[in-house]
Amino acid sequence: MPLSMVNPGQDAILNAINWGPKLKKKLQDMGLTRGVKINVISNNTNGAFIVNVRGSRLVLGGVVTQQIMVDIA
Repeated sequence: MPLSMVNPGQDAILNAINWGPKLKKKLQDMGLTRGVKINVISNNTNGAFIVNVRGSRLVLGGVVTQQIMVDIA
């Protein structure tokens, strides 16, 4: 399922990033690697997501979260 479908407060495990190599590398450099636990802090209706990854908060756009495939933890 895409990260965009995960509700605030839920945890998810990253499965894959379905994007081009440049953005995929950038997200991996930010800590979004296969198997990492992601906690969704905020799922704003305008598309901005705030997630907690490895103790850091990241803000991701809605289009990006649609390309990050996760499993519910």
